[in-house]
Amino acid sequence: MEFQDKTLKCKDCGAEFVFTAGEQEFYAEKGFENEPGRCRDCRAARKRERSNKPRQMFTVVCSNCGVTTEVPFEPKDGRPVYCRDCYEAQRRAI
Repeated sequence: MEFQDKTLKCKDCGAEFVFTAGEQEFYAEKGFENEPGRCRDCRAARKRERSNKPRQMFTVVCSNCGVTTEVPFEPKDGRPVYCRDCYEAQRRAI
């Protein structure tokens, strides 16, 4: 499939930007189905904004060793939650 440059409109600032053939090829290789909705500047600004916000942490008890730890997600009932050491040990065991 041959790609051609496309002009898109940014959903944040309304500016037009070019979605190049090379970028389209990259998206296709990665399996991305949607075109970008933001221009390069707005994507960078959004990324900076997200990285500056502190993550909400949740205090939990490790399902394996019983130590109290914090995780960056809200645990769901019935699902085990591990401290960093036990999580790494679980990953290596797989």
